[in-house]
Amino acid sequence: MTNTKFIAAGLFFCLIAAPPAPAQVTLDVSKITCKEFLHDTITVPNNIAYWLSGYYNGKRGSTVFDANGLKDYVGEVEDYCLRNQDVTVMKAAETLIGAGK
Repeated sequence: MTNTKFIAAGLFFCLIAAPPAPAQVTLDVSKITCKEFLHDTITVPNNIAYWLSGYYNGKRGSTVFDANGLKDYVGEVEDYCLRNQDVTVMKAAETLIGAGK
C-alpha cells in the first residue's frame, strides 16, 4: 500500500512540475498595417520584414539570401511605413520591391 502512495505522489508531482504548453499564434500578414508594424504591436518588426522578403523572393523563385540586402530592405520598409502608416505592410513591400519582379 505504501508503494501506491509513493507512485501517486510521484505522478502528482510530475503533473504539477510540467510547464504549461505555449499558445500557438498565427498571423494574417496581409492585415498588418504599417502602424502596427512600427510599434511592435504584433511582433518584432524585423520578423515581419524577414517573412515578407522570403515571401516575395519565393514568388519570384529566388533562392538567394543576401544578408546585407535584407538589412537594407528592413530599413526601407520602416522608412516607407513611417510615411504611410495606414497602408498594409504587404502593400508597402509590393511598392518597394514589386510583386512580380
